[in-house]
Amino acid sequence: MIRRIINKVFGRTSRASRSEAKILPLKMHGIRREQLDDCALKVCETLAQAGFKGYLVGGAVRDLLLGGTPKDFDVATDATPEEVRRLFRRSRIIGRRFQIVHVMCGRETIEVTTFRANGQKEAEDEDAHGDDAPAASRRLTDEHGRLLSDNVFGSMADDAARRDFTINALYYDPAREEVHDYFGGVGDCKKRVLRMIGDPETRYREDPVRMLRAARFAAKLDFHIDPETRKPVATLAPLLANIPRARIFDEALKLLLSGHALRGVHQLRAEGLHHGMLPLLDTILDDTTGERFITAALKSTDARIQSDRPSSPAFLFGTLLWPQVVKRWKALEAAGEKPQPALFVAMDEVLDAQRGQLAIPRRYDGMMKEIWALQPRFEQRGGQRPFRLLEHPRFRAAYDFLLLRAEAGEVPSELGEWWTRFQEVDDDARAGMLLADTAAKPRRRRKRRKPGEEGARETQPA
Repeated sequence: MIRRIINKVFGRTSRASRSEAKILPLKMHGIRREQLDDCALKVCETLAQAGFKGYLVGGAVRDLLLGGTPKDFDVATDATPEEVRRLFRRSRIIGRRFQIVHVMCGRETIEVTTFRANGQKEAEDEDAHGDDAPAASRRLTDEHGRLLSDNVFGSMADDAARRDFTINALYYDPAREEVHDYFGGVGDCKKRVLRMIGDPETRYREDPVRMLRAARFAAKLDFHIDPETRKPVATLAPLLANIPRARIFDEALKLLLSGHALRGVHQLRAEGLHHGMLPLLDTILDDTTGERFITAALKSTDARIQSDRPSSPAFLFGTLLWPQVVKRWKALEAAGEKPQPALFVAMDEVLDAQRGQLAIPRRYDGMMKEIWALQPRFEQRGGQRPFRLLEHPRFRAAYDFLLLRAEAGEVPSELGEWWTRFQEVDDDARAGMLLADTAAKPRRRRKRRKPGEEGARETQPA
């Protein structure tokens, strides 16, 4: 409050208080409307025809500036969610803390957000009106400064100021092919620097997840984080403990499926943020075998995503938790537990323990457990066991998992090579590849006789 009074008296303004954008023509940014998604363009045109503003905003503009192809196209407008909803038949309003409109166009969904006011404007309203400030203009925060409500509408300048990083506060007007840049985001894109809008400490307190986003964007875009933006992170990292685990999981999933997961994980650890998102990284990366395994898994995931192939979150989280499963599995075996029961106990214990760290949805448990449980069966290469394993619905995922274990040196590389060849050859060649079946045979259960059955047999004539 004192700082705001001083700024008013002496006429000082912060980066977050700019009200005019630098408008860049086509020749200065190079983004043509033909590069836009047809649905996003149609949404902007429909808004304009109804008398509203409609701009492509955020990551899509950033990615186009960097020469990439955006995966999502978001639109910002001065129309309220209800007004947007009335303009598009196939649309719906979602969210409570942050209301947005999903406009469906064929199989695509365009997110449309209303311009929102920034924290500074809300605070000024509180200073001016006190307890008499209208509910729509009050800033709701917790004791740590975290915003609990973010549905205060404002101008495009307000909307730009409340965004996190300069490179995400860019607005593209498809009608004029102009970029509206409030905080030098275009220049930061060229310099490949990630810079927070406003005071970094205040912005992190408003939403601690911004620290995770900083690490994710730096890794994904290969940007360096501005020193002032990085400075408060070490002190404020514990605030992530106040964030719902489901939000942390969503951010973890974005990082791991960004196509730059390996770099992102190391960025997290370098910033000291992994304790709030993936605390298990300390255990994994401090163990040589575990580090090799996770490195191989993340490299494989990055390669799949960069080549537009699907990647399963259950498989990915299964790889992250596997080193802990192996560690507990070996400990139970050393304590005298038989291998198979020990593995199942280890799986359950690890999954239960991670519930309080990362809210991995239970719907992923089944696939992770199946992949883990199939690993010992790859050791059994005699009799009909390999043929039965080939027919298992999770064989392919479990086989890919085995190859990662072989690459990390957890199992002999010969085992992975054997299973690769076993899939490629015909049945006759497969029969010649079988090894002696040394696995323990299941004991046949003797049929229990009914009372009096034995005596009855003895009385029967020969």
